[in-house]
Amino acid sequence: MQPDLPQLLVIVLITAVGSAMNSIAGGGTLLTFPALVALGVPGLVANATSTVALLPGAVGAFLGYRGALEGAKDWAIRFAIPSLLGGVVGAILVMLTPAERFDALVPWLVLGATTLFIIQRPAMRLLRSHTPAPVTSATGDPAIPGAPFALLAAQFLIGVYGGYFGAGMGILMLAALGFMGFTNIHRMNGLKALGGTCANLMAAAAFALSDLVNWPIAGAMMVGAIVGGYGGSRLAQRVSQEWVRRTIIMIGLASGIWMLARGMN
Repeated sequence: MQPDLPQLLVIVLITAVGSAMNSIAGGGTLLTFPALVALGVPGLVANATSTVALLPGAVGAFLGYRGALEGAKDWAIRFAIPSLLGGVVGAILVMLTPAERFDALVPWLVLGATTLFIIQRPAMRLLRSHTPAPVTSATGDPAIPGAPFALLAAQFLIGVYGGYFGAGMGILMLAALGFMGFTNIHRMNGLKALGGTCANLMAAAAFALSDLVNWPIAGAMMVGAIVGGYGGSRLAQRVSQEWVRRTIIMIGLASGIWMLARGMN
């Protein structure tokens, strides 16, 4: 189906807000995906179209955070590679998943990711109280040699999830970065933006080749995604770290509960 002009304008606005959410905390897909379904777009097409449409917003968010990544080139490279690979695998998996199973799994993944982010700080305090202080770089980031391979492998799995659906992917990445030893939320958001861009780029390419994308709708949504993605990244860096953390938790919990309730109806 093809929406009329008023419906397209509403979708553009929703995409702008969703893209800004992705820049700050993740979860923007939980706005764009239901909006497309409400217009009568089939679930798999809505998922693919949303992923492609939000890609410019992810790129805009990354550009907005590029200053926060100064001095973290080694970490950025190591974060990008598993994100790219995971995005491809996730996109392939979603195209092989029945729609009913897809809808049932998403809310639990989002709630699980949010819970992990909530317990990240106390868990890190507990770990640090029982282990020697890690060697860090001049910028205060965790040293590359001290990063367990398992944690970078976890980013591959997060990339798989990002290519699969993506809602809550940012929360998962922030939690993983916290367990790696990062403490600056803006540095973490910069790496999150990079990882999200890589995973979404590969997933969007796979979806485009599969003929699942509704291109007229995706084109309109991209306009809102660009504005919201860049604007959200700039806003996030002008507020306190604690406010950003609280926003992440509220969006994650609300999104997961909403999707769970929707699936029960």
